[in-house]
Amino acid sequence: MAYWLMKSEPDVYSYDDLVREGEGTWDGVRNHLAAQHLKAMQVGDQALFYHSNIGKEAVAVMTISGAAIPDPTEPEGTRWVAVKVKPLRKLSRSIPLAVIKGEPRLAEMAMIRQSRLSVSPVRDSEWAVLMELASENGG
Repeated sequence: MAYWLMKSEPDVYSYDDLVREGEGTWDGVRNHLAAQHLKAMQVGDQALFYHSNIGKEAVAVMTISGAAIPDPTEPEGTRWVAVKVKPLRKLSRSIPLAVIKGEPRLAEMAMIRQSRLSVSPVRDSEWAVLMELASENGG
């Protein structure tokens, strides 16, 4: 299983929106590297749902429920991809960006090195630290 961090502006699409839907389509990604990450996702992978711009914090864990498909929001439908996601659980404690940036064990995290990237991988060791910060047991 691989781990990911996926950003969304909560006033556009929040974790609560995903919970209400039961399953959502993670679409609208228009960055080549982020799209590569979407293409690499496998069903069963887990991702942190990160609220960007407002809140700036990881708030929940979701699971990838469907591998990459053509992005339905793209008129031509050939260049960009989307994945299906399902809510897994809200974190016991959200993880603010300041905490992530202040944690030395996360200094090399892709989200820190490429802060504008909306979809990024999370190493197993980083996931363990993030779950520790969120007071989660067992990741």
